[in-house]
Amino acid sequence: MTADRWTSGGLTFDLRVGGPADGDPVVLLHGFPQNAAEWDGVTARLNAAGYRTYAPDQRGYSPSARPDGVDAYALDHLVADVLSLLDHLGLASAHVVGHDWGAIVAWHLTARHPDRVRTLTALSVGHPRAFVTALRSDPDQRKKSSYIYFFRRRWIAERVLLAFNARTLRGVFAGSGLSRDDVDRYVRPLRARGALTATLNWYRAMRARDSLNAGPVRVPTTYVWSDGDTALGRAAAEATGTHVESDYTFVELEGLTHWLPDQAPDRIAEVVLERVSAPAR
Repeated sequence: MTADRWTSGGLTFDLRVGGPADGDPVVLLHGFPQNAAEWDGVTARLNAAGYRTYAPDQRGYSPSARPDGVDAYALDHLVADVLSLLDHLGLASAHVVGHDWGAIVAWHLTARHPDRVRTLTALSVGHPRAFVTALRSDPDQRKKSSYIYFFRRRWIAERVLLAFNARTLRGVFAGSGLSRDDVDRYVRPLRARGALTATLNWYRAMRARDSLNAGPVRVPTTYVWSDGDTALGRAAAEATGTHVESDYTFVELEGLTHWLPDQAPDRIAEVVLERVSAPAR
């Protein structure tokens, strides 16, 4: 694994690169409150299988890609950042894998720019339109998503999450099975000045209309959901397939929570490899 960077629109992003230079490219997008390190266990297995992996610290997570203001974290910018990465790498297209917020970006990227995405593997968060529909109609999803309203409260969320050595932020990982050191590698960078605000701005910039306007996905897709996920419910998970107009696989993992790349890197790598190596239909 090597460190790299790329610059776009005056912002400089950090990037983890691994695998053979001539391997098929796989871009992996992390979620909140994690960073590209969440993919380390997965990318090691993909690299061993001959794939070239690119895992960026996304907007707000890279210290030199942390613009001010909520609007700077609108979905259009998040998608454009991935396109700029592909352009920087000279890639016409790549396999794309996303977890949590990374999955949201991946869904929108794939729906808007299918020519740039060879295959999609989404973890935890299903198709945006399926999610927002469940949020409006399913009591279980509304309960699971109640934390979002807290995250959207400017300054208050930061103070609460970072108080007492970031105790509440660390508590987000309760039940994950992650060690204290594993949790700290995600929490420590967010204690830097302005870092947590930047990452919470993803939630503050989100708009329901973006999800409702998300188009169908027309590339081979695998969606992975765990029955112990405290943030994403079954209604959206089961409805996601109706928004994929291509080869589609739904993988339900039992006994796991939200933190799939950390909890089950072997299984996630296996799922990704099944998708990226499948012959086009």
